[in-house]
Amino acid sequence: MILKRNSSQQKLRGAYYTPLLLAEKIVDLFKGNSSLKTMLEPSCGDGVFFDALINRKEIEKFDRLTGIEVEKKEVKKLSQKLSSYKNLEVLKCDFFDFYKREQESSRYDLILGNPPYIRYQYLTEEQRNEMSEILVSHKMKSNKLINTWVAFVVACVHMLSDKGKIAFVIPAEILQVAYAADLRYYLSKNLANITIIAFKDLVFPNIEQEVVVFIGEKKSEKKGIRIVQFQNLDDLDVESIKKIEFQPLSNTQEKWVRYFSSKGDTDALTKIKKDVRFQKLSDCALINVGVTTGNNKYFSVDDDTAEKFDLKRIALPLIGRSSHANSVYFNRSDWEINVHEKKLAYLVNFPEKDYEKYSKKQKEYIQLGEIQGLNKGYKCSIREKWYRIPSIWIPDAFFLRRNNLYPKFVLNCCGAISTDTMHRMKFLKGIAPERVVLSYYNSISFAFAEICGRSYGGGVLEILPGEVGNIYVPVLDSVPIRKVRQILKQVDEIIRNAENVELALDIVDEQILCDYLNVEKNVVAEARSVWRQMQARRLTRSSRQSKE
Repeated sequence: MILKRNSSQQKLRGAYYTPLLLAEKIVDLFKGNSSLKTMLEPSCGDGVFFDALINRKEIEKFDRLTGIEVEKKEVKKLSQKLSSYKNLEVLKCDFFDFYKREQESSRYDLILGNPPYIRYQYLTEEQRNEMSEILVSHKMKSNKLINTWVAFVVACVHMLSDKGKIAFVIPAEILQVAYAADLRYYLSKNLANITIIAFKDLVFPNIEQEVVVFIGEKKSEKKGIRIVQFQNLDDLDVESIKKIEFQPLSNTQEKWVRYFSSKGDTDALTKIKKDVRFQKLSDCALINVGVTTGNNKYFSVDDDTAEKFDLKRIALPLIGRSSHANSVYFNRSDWEINVHEKKLAYLVNFPEKDYEKYSKKQKEYIQLGEIQGLNKGYKCSIREKWYRIPSIWIPDAFFLRRNNLYPKFVLNCCGAISTDTMHRMKFLKGIAPERVVLSYYNSISFAFAEICGRSYGGGVLEILPGEVGNIYVPVLDSVPIRKVRQILKQVDEIIRNAENVELALDIVDEQILCDYLNVEKNVVAEARSVWRQMQARRLTRSSRQSKE
């Protein structure tokens, strides 16, 4: 593909060549299958999958093998290296062009590869249009977040024969990111079964992109999905994969991270969704992003800055960062501690009045922002008055957007505000805030938080407003408010003292889920297992990356 020149050629081409050992292990998955007669490699690069077929003595069993590669030098080298194999042809062309030409006439029994990972902004207009056509033709949305590997997967699944099988090395993003939701739905509809092979260690040396091996089959006696995790390539055991049970996969856009857990665990969580003792957080509250200031560094200030520019009279108490909320109840005293520690604890909120009516020091602060060019930033420049932040309302509670050990749910007890580092929540009429906040601190809801969110870089769990709304929590209407407050105070003390949050989960699980709602203990235990597994996987990757 012809790409922009303002980045490294490897990054622009999305060309991260597959280790030979991984290619050989993938070939082993299909070794000895006599029904596979035609094979396609849609972006063959240095030909590692052909090398793997040769090494495993499988290449001569095919009637026809086709490799697609856009780089002229690679095509020339491959053609020379593989010239003795008359059943193999390497074509120099862009795969999108090849698909456009061959999509109705060519079908393949086996498609192997490592498609390029190229961001939308690095594609030419023609390539963007071709990718969009592929997605839209299969009833998928096309947007600027979608990477080329998504279109490769869709096109290649379409080109499978009725008995076809596909194995791709692709980003682990397929399991959880929102832009791959349409792809998950497409694959669940067009493949009989799906296997995901994940690794705790990074597969590509010096590249922090986590990848999985995606395996799909058009027709199979077994239906569903399974996720198998190994430490590294050396541990990948093909025979052990075959022993792993498939789990039912519904034709939805749901995230696949839940299938890291066993079938019994995922079944328990599926039943929770239909249990009248539980509801979504979206049934309890309006969930929105925090205040979008346009420039957090300017509008979030510490005590010294607020004093210097006479901003205290117009500022709101602020939780500026996730680390500033270390409790369940965020009280005035908690905010004052942040002020004393020189944290950015004030949000500058210029009132709606003429500029001339601001104090001299306040006008100086506005002028300082203009000297720095902040008024020309996009979000500030589109406002009638660049320094006035819109959509400010005081929430009942905060839900942290990016989290390490677990997402915190915090009651707003001092009229504070937050930036977009956390989400704002306004409880619906008749909802008791303390009931809802307590209802979150249990094993079942924690498991849903991990499933609904996504693993961000460095092991961080990011969860967006719509995903927060999909967390299931127990309905605590039958629990006396006195009991709710008693237990919530215990939870608050555990979190304030930075103790293990499982101590809080133990209390809520036993005294609320089991004693009051009669949730089966085995269901609670299974949920705790799901949460532990998913959290450990996320944090282990973070620890591994820091060491590297």
